[in-house]
Order: sequence, then structure tokens, then C-alpha cells
Amino acid sequence: MTAVAATPAARKQALRIAALGRRDRLDAGHRAAAAAAVVRHALALAPLAGAATVSAYHPIRSELDPGPLVAALRAGGASIALPVLVDAETMRFRLWDEGERLVPAGFGTLGPPAGAAEARPDALLVPLAAFDGSGFRIGYGKGHYDRAIAAFHAAAHRPFLVGLAFAAQAVDKIPAEPHDIPLDAIVTEDGVIVPAGSGRMTEA
Repeated sequence: MTAVAATPAARKQALRIAALGRRDRLDAGHRAAAAAAVVRHALALAPLAGAATVSAYHPIRSELDPGPLVAALRAGGASIALPVLVDAETMRFRLWDEGERLVPAGFGTLGPPAGAAEARPDALLVPLAAFDGSGFRIGYGKGHYDRAIAAFHAAAHRPFLVGLAFAAQAVDKIPAEPHDIPLDAIVTEDGVIVPAGSGRMTEA
């Protein structure tokens, strides 16, 4: 009997589980050092370092903490936004100043409350479960970032997409589907990965 090939979704799920397992096993010292190392690497990306508004994220689970990078971007004059889910399908981005109140924003994360000004970020810091050298990412399977980025593109806005991850989250190849949008760069504690097909200016 011929085995039925696994669907892209099933293959992604297997990669997701393995990569998240590796991420979960990283110790606290490595996590802190990685968050600090990412700052230097990320600021070498001119479209990120020069962005007027950057969307970050409030980390959940064992995600790489973007806090040190956010502080550096803010010190450089950038406004910071955070994503919120306004319904099961729709992600929006709201401006957030350091020290302002955060509320549950969907999917276990925190974000600015309703009434905070909405933003159209010039760059997005994107969390992920796994990534490959072509710039494709695997998230948590809900498609929130995919839909938000597609909506920006449909409105002729192309924010610079930067995946933040630990090097341990790398995989050989993600089975990309038509809706998958590659990142412009991925930053880990080991440096910057610029996909071969990226046409964006990436070096400062």
C-alpha cells in the first residue's frame, strides 16, 4: 500500500512541535543573553532602525523577549505599537508608550486597551515557532499575522517584516502554502538571516 503524503498543515504541525520543544528547553541565562544579542543584530537592519513606527509584541510562552530591542528602538525615536485581536480573525496595531496600561489582547498576550490610537507600522517584529532560510515562518496555526500582513499589502502598504527567534527554532524547509508571506529578515542571537529572495534593503 502506498503511504499518503502528509499535508503541508500536518508537516508544519510536526515542525512546530519540534521547534517549540527546542525553544522551551533553553535556559534562562541563554534567553537573557539572546535578547541582548538580538539588539545589536537587529539595529544593523536599516529599514528597522529607521522605522518611525515599529510593532513589537508582548511575549508569551517561551518567545524571545523583544524588550531590550524595543527599548533601543524607542531610544532612537521610534514609536512602538502592539498587536491586539479585535475579533477572532482581525489583528490591529495600537500605539503604546512605556508604562501605559496593558490589557488582555487575545491569544494570551497583552496590548493597549480600546481607545488607544491605531497605527500602521513601518516595521513589524514578528514572533514565531519556527523559521527557514527562505524567510518562511510557522506561527501557532491561527493565521493572525498572515491575515494582518495580507491586509497591509492589499492596501499598498508593505511593512518591513522581521522575525525574532532563537537559533534553535531554525528548520531546514517549511512547506510554504499560497497564503504564506516570507519575512524580510530573521534575527536570532547568532545574527541576521536575509532570505535570498528578499528584495528589501537590509543592511545599515
